[in-house]
Amino acid sequence: MTQDSASASSQAHSSRTAKSGVKRHWLLAVLVLTFLFILMPFLFWQATWFGKPLTDDQLQRSLTDSQNPREVQHALSQIADRILASDPAMRASAVRFYPDVVGIAKTGDDDLRLTAAWVMGQDNAVPEFAAELRLLLGDPNPMVRRNAALALIRFGDMSGRDEIRSIFEPYPVTAPQAGNVDERLKPGDAVNPGTLLGRMKSDGRYIEVRSQVPGTVKRWLVPNGQLVAAQQPVLLVDPSADEVWEALRGLYVIGEPRDLPALQRLAGDQTEPDNLREQAKRTIAAIRQRTPAESSPAPDKPPAKP
Repeated sequence: MTQDSASASSQAHSSRTAKSGVKRHWLLAVLVLTFLFILMPFLFWQATWFGKPLTDDQLQRSLTDSQNPREVQHALSQIADRILASDPAMRASAVRFYPDVVGIAKTGDDDLRLTAAWVMGQDNAVPEFAAELRLLLGDPNPMVRRNAALALIRFGDMSGRDEIRSIFEPYPVTAPQAGNVDERLKPGDAVNPGTLLGRMKSDGRYIEVRSQVPGTVKRWLVPNGQLVAAQQPVLLVDPSADEVWEALRGLYVIGEPRDLPALQRLAGDQTEPDNLREQAKRTIAAIRQRTPAESSPAPDKPPAKP
């Protein structure tokens, strides 16, 4: 073999080695990226999933973690799971945390008060829960009031009936302060609690107007740019299908004959989802069965004498 041939062979070998190293490098990079694509959703799921069991000590720490509301929500969810468990010992283990649940219902933020109301509805044998739920009917947040009203049904308490009825009506959003309306969403746009609806412009500053309820924008009550007063209604939000469904289930138990006209309109509205119309029909039947004499229409004229 000549010197030139040996040199060429050596260069070819070096080239193949370099290419092999590059391939290994890219393969390793692809494997790392693939691992991260799997790991990150898993870590996010772990951080947001409330089904992860907690020990009593972890529950107690989470319930008092004022810096991490998600941890408090996780703990509340775990208490509800214990209440609903088939194991009597597991159900009994939830009782020690009941004072914490009541405390969160009194002092927590909106989401925590809402979750606490839901948890208290899971055990209808606790008078303290019923008393706190009645107080929450006066909460400034409509979703907290609604959850409290629905939870009270399990206690045989109908004091939240008017709140449940209000779910069927468009919710009026008020201006947080005086200013000029700056609309963001349009009629038909879907909203959730926290969705930015628009802003109020005052003295060169903008104050956000956010929805407190889920549903869809029905209409603005004032023209865009108009000056409005603080707490003046500026927008109507139609209820979401899920909220209407829960209200129908509530009235199935505590509805009265005077609820029938609204329920009949819903049951006959072909634009509504099938499940809502069917639930409305079941609710109508339940009310009529409870109060057959009251819910029967009165005759137009007295019957003729024999």
